[in-house]
Amino acid sequence: MHEGSFIEHPLVIRLRRIVVVLLVLIFVGALLRPIESPAWQVVKSGQSELNLEGIEGSLGQGLVVGVLGGFRAIMADFMWIRVNTIWERRDRTKLDAMIRLSTTLDPRQSFFWFNGARMIAYDVPNWRIREEGGYSEVPDSRQDEINREQAEQAFIFLEKAREFHPDEPKLVVEVAQIYLNRLKDIPNAADWFLKTSKMPNAPYFAARIYAELLRRQGLDREAYDYLRELYSELPNDPYAQKNIILERIRTLESILEVQYLLRFNPGDVSPVIAPANSHPEHSHHGHNH
Repeated sequence: MHEGSFIEHPLVIRLRRIVVVLLVLIFVGALLRPIESPAWQVVKSGQSELNLEGIEGSLGQGLVVGVLGGFRAIMADFMWIRVNTIWERRDRTKLDAMIRLSTTLDPRQSFFWFNGARMIAYDVPNWRIREEGGYSEVPDSRQDEINREQAEQAFIFLEKAREFHPDEPKLVVEVAQIYLNRLKDIPNAADWFLKTSKMPNAPYFAARIYAELLRRQGLDREAYDYLRELYSELPNDPYAQKNIILERIRTLESILEVQYLLRFNPGDVSPVIAPANSHPEHSHHGHNH
């Protein structure tokens, strides 16, 4: 590793800025402390109690951003540190408020959206079920109800995220994964993986998972037709894993008992060359099936 490369890491730079701002705030606070207490008592006597949740609810994002100005990203980082502390205590009420405050302060930070959605959809249901007696005591119907409630909150949260990141396929994948992994809802998961596969810069795996979910629903013929067309459209890019797709095509041909002369012939497919600047995990653009 080149000497000094660690110092230039973006996280180190951001933390260094936070430390500088903290030191400045502490210094200014020390100077103002003699006059702060009397002035605050005057203001507080005529105002209702202030709290972080009220900032978001009563002012809204526009005014919050206007008040904080260039400090909003740093404040969002502090709020997210607070999120992790609350998460460790499993305080789901405060967790929800702080996640939303963090994304209000800095909606450009996709990290907040992804991890916030996962906490809402995966962690909070576990906490709620344990609060009600645990998995061995809570009926399956009640567990399903809790999972559905939290998933719906995560879906609303991710829909809001897409207002700020409309071209980010990973946000759509997140919805698909919640349907698949948390709700065990294969049809809806398949629809969302298909939706992802049609987006610009979609990850290659979205289309493969969609085909696999068709198979899980017993739709072998539909999966077979889809994979044949997918193979034809994919570029000759190692990350596209066309060899795996061809293996799945052959498996389906055996299951469907496709006659040998009618089997898929990859040699008849004109090669599609991957763009030189394509991202290694993305470049399956706009597949329409």
